[in-house]
Amino acid sequence: MQLSVYFFWGCSFFLASGYNSFSKSMEAMGKKQYQVQHGSCSYTFLLPETDSCRSSAAFVSNAVQRDAPLDYDDSVQRLQLLENIMENNTQWLMKVLNQTTRLELQLLEHSLSTNKLERQISDQTNEITKLQEKNSFLEKRVLEMEDKHTLQLKSIKDEKDQLQVLVARQNSIIEELEKQLVTATVNNSVLQKQQHDLMETVHNLLTMISTPNSKNNFIAKEEQISFKDCAEAYKSGLTTSGIYTLTVPNTAQEKKAYCDMETGGGGWTVIQRREDGSVDFHRTWKEYKMGFGDPAGEYWLGNEFVSQLTNQKRYVLKIHLKDWEGNEAYSLYDHFSLANEELKYRIYLKGLTGTAGKISSISQPGNDFSTKDADNDKCICKCSQMLTGGWWFDACGPSNLNGMYYPLRQNNNKFNGIKWYYWKGSGYSLKATTMMIRPADF
Repeated sequence: MQLSVYFFWGCSFFLASGYNSFSKSMEAMGKKQYQVQHGSCSYTFLLPETDSCRSSAAFVSNAVQRDAPLDYDDSVQRLQLLENIMENNTQWLMKVLNQTTRLELQLLEHSLSTNKLERQISDQTNEITKLQEKNSFLEKRVLEMEDKHTLQLKSIKDEKDQLQVLVARQNSIIEELEKQLVTATVNNSVLQKQQHDLMETVHNLLTMISTPNSKNNFIAKEEQISFKDCAEAYKSGLTTSGIYTLTVPNTAQEKKAYCDMETGGGGWTVIQRREDGSVDFHRTWKEYKMGFGDPAGEYWLGNEFVSQLTNQKRYVLKIHLKDWEGNEAYSLYDHFSLANEELKYRIYLKGLTGTAGKISSISQPGNDFSTKDADNDKCICKCSQMLTGGWWFDACGPSNLNGMYYPLRQNNNKFNGIKWYYWKGSGYSLKATTMMIRPADF
């Protein structure tokens, strides 16, 4: 008997229509089907037709009757062969099942990986959406800040324009005040000149009636002797205060100066003196350069002479002050010099001591000299014209010993008076001042 076994296996991913067509064709051929289900796959076995088996059985039966021993052994061998075939087919089928199981596991892992990837993509999409929303918010904030900044800039520009208008108005007012001040100064200068002429007349009368031993006779006698400075005259034996003739350094020119031979050991060359308002100190640059006034009274020795003298060796400067209440004070600088004219007679001071304030009322570091026709200060308002007189003003600073002279009971609250801030304040005009120098090694 010949036994043929056919099998067909199908999984869920095969088309159902194909399998059904195959099944119908097998039934038409008279073949029986046996189906086994394993997981998502099914397996179909086709066995030989029944009639053929009966015919073969009849044939075997007849053959056995004719030659039973021989046919039986042959059938046994065929059956053994069929079992071997079935066993091989079973092993092959198990391998197919195992392979199918692995494919299903791989498919499942692939499906899980796909789901995981989809979740990651979804999460990233959400993150991108959040970042886009945040970026939109930041763009909105930037636009708001730009609008706010634009408004602030416009407000600042408006304020700047208003300030410029205000400054222009203030400058116009200052110019008008300067014109008024110049007019008042001219009028005051005329009055001071008249007063000066009157004082000179009185002085001459006093000279005429003085005794032979008076100071004026001594001045007339001693003024014929020439010295480099008053310290040199003192060391030569002339120890009486008065007017002496000094020689301008490196020249044959002579200069009259008052020598103080009594204060602090003597030898002082007086370079400035104010005592009665008889001399107008609101002078030009040239006048302050060469000097003006009367050495016997109020005068300014001259910037050029003092500059050349103080650049020969080290000098000290003493400033003696008097108020209207009978008080006196002084400031002593242990190093004093004036630069040349090219440097605007800039003042240099070091080492302050004295009773007229612990802080120097002459602004430090040194400032250039200014007059009514030469503005070298650090203020746009022209301090020399506002405060009158020539001085080292800085920015209309804390001192001006060449300001307007005001008499008693008119000397308070005077911004342009004779001022030494760190002793009497900014509005107090002093009664008398003296500036004098001598060598530091005297």
